[in-house]
Amino acid sequence: MYMSIEKSDGKQTVKVIKDSTLQAVDEATFVRIKNIDFKDGIIEVNVLSRLHKKARPSDRGFIGIAYRINEDNSKFECMYIRPTNGRADDQVRRNHSIQYFSFPDFKFPRLRKESPEMYESYADMGLNEWIRIKIEVKGKQAKLFLNDNKQPSLVVNDLKLGENVSGALGLFVDVGTEGYFKDLKITKW
Repeated sequence: MYMSIEKSDGKQTVKVIKDSTLQAVDEATFVRIKNIDFKDGIIEVNVLSRLHKKARPSDRGFIGIAYRINEDNSKFECMYIRPTNGRADDQVRRNHSIQYFSFPDFKFPRLRKESPEMYESYADMGLNEWIRIKIEVKGKQAKLFLNDNKQPSLVVNDLKLGENVSGALGLFVDVGTEGYFKDLKITKW
């Protein structure tokens, strides 16, 4: 992973780019935040996604938050958005705007095959615009809210790692994405 600190609107912004040598998707492609042990609570962050100059046509601007990351990064939960899908003309792509997955056993292809539509949802969003993500985690449930909406855009009632897991947080990006993160706020319950 490549990380740098930049200024945006007078605020510090963390820029994250996935290592281009790693081509697999839904992997541990995040910048781990130090000194955080998160189990239940609220994670809030503003994100902006751009396609990298070497992005492929199938890249979607993948950006989000990994949470409950174990010590060696071999297990974690993740919720991310695909901003290019939010305003696509293809309705199936639009329906895949938001995604949950659990590493290593429940990546998006398996979840999409075994439980179609259960771990993905639609939301209006686009590339090159700041999007507010709020994730509420309690026990085995996680809810993802966008842009201060009162209702969640995605609800997951069966987090695959279970309810008694805690761990670090990570700023997640996937293939072809330049991700920008600012105003991270964590509230533990």
